[in-house]
Amino acid sequence: MERAILMASGLGSRMRPLTEKTPKPLIPVGKKPMIETVIEGLLLRGVQEIAVVVGYLGEQFQPLAQKYPAVRIVENPYYATVNNISSVYVARELLKAGDCFVCEADLFVADPTIFTAQLEHSCYFGRFTPGRSEDWVFERDARGFITRVGKGGKDLYNMVGIAYLKAQEGKILAEAIARRFEGGGAEQLFWDDVVNENLSALNLLVHPVQEGSLVEIDTPEELFAAEARLMRGELKYRKEL
Repeated sequence: MERAILMASGLGSRMRPLTEKTPKPLIPVGKKPMIETVIEGLLLRGVQEIAVVVGYLGEQFQPLAQKYPAVRIVENPYYATVNNISSVYVARELLKAGDCFVCEADLFVADPTIFTAQLEHSCYFGRFTPGRSEDWVFERDARGFITRVGKGGKDLYNMVGIAYLKAQEGKILAEAIARRFEGGGAEQLFWDDVVNENLSALNLLVHPVQEGSLVEIDTPEELFAAEARLMRGELKYRKEL
C-alpha cells in the first residue's frame, strides 16, 4: 500500500491577489484546480491514502475528502510561522508506514501517467535544465545517486515538487524531520533541507520527467502563461481516471 503527503498549507504570498480568498492549490488552471491534478495522478497509480496538509484557508479543502475517498485532511497549526518542514512533520506517520510520495500541491500535472512509472528506488522527480539555474537542483555522483539537494547549479536536474520514498528512507526522514522540528530553529527550513542533511543515510535517485508533463506555478504570470499554453494546445490535461 502506497501513501502520499500533499503540502497545501502555505500562504501563497507570491500569487497575491489571487490567493487573498483562495488557497493557491485550489486555484484552477483552465477549469481544474491544481491540487486535483496531483490527486488524480496519485489515484491513477493506485495510491490508497492521501493526506492533504492544510493551514491557510484550510476549511476550503474539506470538499476534497468528500469527492475523493482516499483523501483525508490534516491540519498544520504551524503553517503561519514555520516553513514546509512543518507540513511533513504533522504527517510524518505516513512516512513511517511504508512507501510514500511527498508532493507540493500547487502543481498542474498535465500528464497524470507520470505517477505510474515503475519506481524501484527512492527518488525525486526532476527535469533537466541546461545552463545556469537558481532554483532547487540535484547534484549526483557517478552512479546517479543524489549528493546535494539545494539551490543553484549548472546543467543539472531541477526539482519539480514530487518525491517518492521507499519505506526505509521514509522512516529515516520521518525521524530526522522530527528531531530538527522539535529541536527548535526550524522556522525557515524546507523539508528538502533535512533531506540534504541526511543524504549519507539515504539512496536517492532522480526520476526524469519531460517538459510539459507538469507545470510549477508560483505567480499570477506563471498561471496566465500556463492557461495560454492550454488554449494554444501546447499543454493538454489528460484525465486518465
